[in-house]
Order: sequence, then C-alpha cells, then structure tokens
Amino acid sequence: MGDRTASVVTVSDRVSAGRSEDRSGPTAVALLESAGIQVVECRVIPDGVESVAGILSELGGTVDLIVTTGGTGLTPRDLTPEGTRMVLEREAPGLAEAMRAATFGKNPHGMLSRGVAGTIDRTLVVNLPGSVKGVEESLTVILPALTHGLDLLVNESSDHNA
Repeated sequence: MGDRTASVVTVSDRVSAGRSEDRSGPTAVALLESAGIQVVECRVIPDGVESVAGILSELGGTVDLIVTTGGTGLTPRDLTPEGTRMVLEREAPGLAEAMRAATFGKNPHGMLSRGVAGTIDRTLVVNLPGSVKGVEESLTVILPALTHGLDLLVNESSDHNA
C-alpha cells in the first residue's frame, strides 16, 4: 500500500474525559501500520453527531483513510454512524457488511454494530466498533480490499475488464 496515509479517531465520552484508557485506537494504528498504511494522526473525541461530523469534515480530503473506533452500538450516545452519514458523499456499504458478516458464528454482538463506510472527497471513511476485538475482527476482513479501494479513489480509474 506504500505511501497511503490514515487518521484514527477514537469516539468515546469516557476516553475523551480521561476516565478510560484508549485501547481500540492504538489497536487500529498497529493493524494499519502493519499493512503499510502510515497513521499520521490520532484523535480522541466525545460521542455525538456533531463531534463526529466535525472531525470527519476537518480530516476528509487530508488523508487517504479515516478509521473511527467506537460509537457504533445501540446506546443512546452511540451516534458515530449518524455523524458519519452527515458528511459522507458516497457510501461503501460492502465494507460495513463484510465487517458485520465476519463476526457471524463467532461473536453474536457483532450484528449489533451499526458502523458505516464511504467517501469524503478522496478519503475513505470506515466506522469500527469500540472494542479491541471488534477493531481486530473488522480491520482484518477489510484490509485486503482497502488497497484497491484507496487506489481507485486516488487514480479515478480502474483496470476492470468490462
């Protein structure tokens, strides 16, 4: 993947308030870097539609990939997908579907994740669950597709044979 860049954003009221340690963000960083993607920035923000939409608007177009962790469940403050949808230009539902499908038969809680994926300008955005296990399961299944997806976003064309 070479010179691809990413930002990792942890979405958590508890972590942003200093009441809990961020474990999912560093897990995402390690997995992305092991795949050859350079993580240039890590942020922690509180849960909420406005906080998520704001950070994605700020970072969209500045890196190739933005990975969020957290805020994808069913609690009233889990609003990462709603904030993400506010700023996405195009959704990439196959990525979110693959992440959920990867947990079937292994982790019954995976089907409760509401994360979405899509693009802002030439940046791919992917919502991951907030647990270390959820980040590992999700990124492991989509990393092979990210190379091609990021290439398509940057190059504007594909070598698909019609």
